[in-house]
Amino acid sequence: MTTATVTPHAEVAAPSKDRSKLVGGISQAVVGAFGLWAFALGERTSSGADTIFGFSLTHGQSQVSVPAQATALTLSAIALACGLVRIFAPVGKTVLRWLSVLYIVCMVLAFLVWAAAGSSIGLNVPSILEQTAVATVPLVLGAMSALVSERSGIVNIAVEGQFLSGAFTAALTASMTGSVWVGLIAGMLAGAAMSSLLALFANRYMIEQVVLGVVINVLASGLTGFFYDRLMALNGAEYNTPPIFNALRIPGLASIPVIGPLFDQNIVFYAAFLSVPVLWFMIYRTRWGLRTRSIGEHPLAADTVGIKVLGLRYKNMFYAGLLSGLGGVWLTIGNTGQFGKDMSTGRGYIAIAALIVGNWSPVGAFAAAVMFGFALELQTALSPLSTPIPGAFLQMAPYLVTIFVVAVLGKKVRPPAAENKPFKKG
Repeated sequence: MTTATVTPHAEVAAPSKDRSKLVGGISQAVVGAFGLWAFALGERTSSGADTIFGFSLTHGQSQVSVPAQATALTLSAIALACGLVRIFAPVGKTVLRWLSVLYIVCMVLAFLVWAAAGSSIGLNVPSILEQTAVATVPLVLGAMSALVSERSGIVNIAVEGQFLSGAFTAALTASMTGSVWVGLIAGMLAGAAMSSLLALFANRYMIEQVVLGVVINVLASGLTGFFYDRLMALNGAEYNTPPIFNALRIPGLASIPVIGPLFDQNIVFYAAFLSVPVLWFMIYRTRWGLRTRSIGEHPLAADTVGIKVLGLRYKNMFYAGLLSGLGGVWLTIGNTGQFGKDMSTGRGYIAIAALIVGNWSPVGAFAAAVMFGFALELQTALSPLSTPIPGAFLQMAPYLVTIFVVAVLGKKVRPPAAENKPFKKG
């Protein structure tokens, strides 16, 4: 009986894995071949043009010029080779993972070399890194927020609404009090309030969590839009001119070439990136993390050993709301300095996509958030280069990248087993 049961599963599972590896490899090879044709053999690079890489924020200093066609050709060929290795070579998961990283890096660099070919301005590497990091901040905080809640078994689609609530409350409170710290606390508590509202309806009334999250997003959009029209639009000087956090320069690190600007940012910026290793340690190395993972995977078993499942879910949702509220704080008093209607512009949903692509792990979600952050700032990076890509297409780029990546990787990741499943004690 045992042999008859196990063998069919083994026979079915192996072709499925092989098919996934084959489809992924073919997709990479096709895109790599397209890169050879478009980036290396196109008119923009075929005229002997060079691409300039600047490694200093001051234009004209620390520049390196490379032949655009040869560089794009080499990078695209490496990307194509990664796809072919994925198709034909019997490599393990670790090698496949690093091949995917190499593939993405080569394709992005080939595209940038093509975009900057022949431009006297070139690509300013420190500026691109800084812009990407700034765009990544709310995505990281949103992804970490969703990580805490979904590891607890509750789907947190409402990150977008928590962003808006935190951003509006932080701007309003900081404007009225003149204190960024009061605005910070108020914004984080506003995000926690929205997250707790989701927890209440999901745990007590057992409403379908995805639908509930969308409703809360609409509620947050409506409330912040209404009060913006009634308060901020009529008297912006009093209600929408908050102070912003000053940059906190880290001596020594801020002087490092290329990456130095990343260490001359404000405290919210640093908190966002520090949240990744802190949450990794908390999730995988503490009793709280073990209990959180247990109620997200098998809450009934957790309940039988004395873990208060609903109580821990309520607490974790509050903690998750603090993180997403901090993401909203960044949007106003951490970065732009004022609130605008629906200013989160889908970043909450992109943060959730980063969590999915990252397979519900802090490091994976962070890597995906960086990739999506780069896509968000692509238009800013390419605007002075006069590329033939329409501006409207560049505005769509982060959302197209999100849809494509989630569609490709969505079947290869597994959410917590108890996610979106209400818990009934007894």
